[in-house]
Amino acid sequence: MLKLFTATGTIGLACEITLQEAGADVDVVRMNFAENAQRQPDYLAINPKSRVPALVCDQGIITEAPAILGYVAQAFPEAGLAPLDDAFAMAQLQAFNSYLCSWVHPAAAHRYRGYRWADDPAAIKDMARKAPEVFAAAMGVIETSYLRGPWVMGPSYTTCDPYLYVLTTWLPRDGIDMGQFPKISEHFARMSEREAVKTVLARIAA
Repeated sequence: MLKLFTATGTIGLACEITLQEAGADVDVVRMNFAENAQRQPDYLAINPKSRVPALVCDQGIITEAPAILGYVAQAFPEAGLAPLDDAFAMAQLQAFNSYLCSWVHPAAAHRYRGYRWADDPAAIKDMARKAPEVFAAAMGVIETSYLRGPWVMGPSYTTCDPYLYVLTTWLPRDGIDMGQFPKISEHFARMSEREAVKTVLARIAA
């Protein structure tokens, strides 16, 4: 059985949704960040980076959301979560997920975790002020250039979609009007109707 370590409000939700889409038998462990569970020795033995998500499988441990999403797509090919037989399309999928991981997610994180990049309270405050602007600009690039519709990659649902969905849920949190992103808003509404998303959100709320 797979074991996913995640936490509420984190990008781990994208991995949990993807595992649900794949029909995977997975034990989900929700870390309590308020109690610093991610910094305890037992979890550091699993992921020394003290971050989530982390996926434990028979072969070992996988960290980082794009890697976990890629693993699920390949481990459960019957779910059709990636264009595994098309090298170029696969590279485009990986490019999109890499952009989310390397730029869009950190752009949002600077509002709440500026202490990771600076010690000066004034600098941290300025990062918190600037972060929503950078986050919105990054989502704007997706809106205008990369969201093909109805799904990120076009007609086929892929691992890109739950990843974008989770980041979209952060827009209202950061005071960003989703109305300025009509394509992303439509994608969010479409994702909200998927059974896997409903199942996972109900499980979290229970």
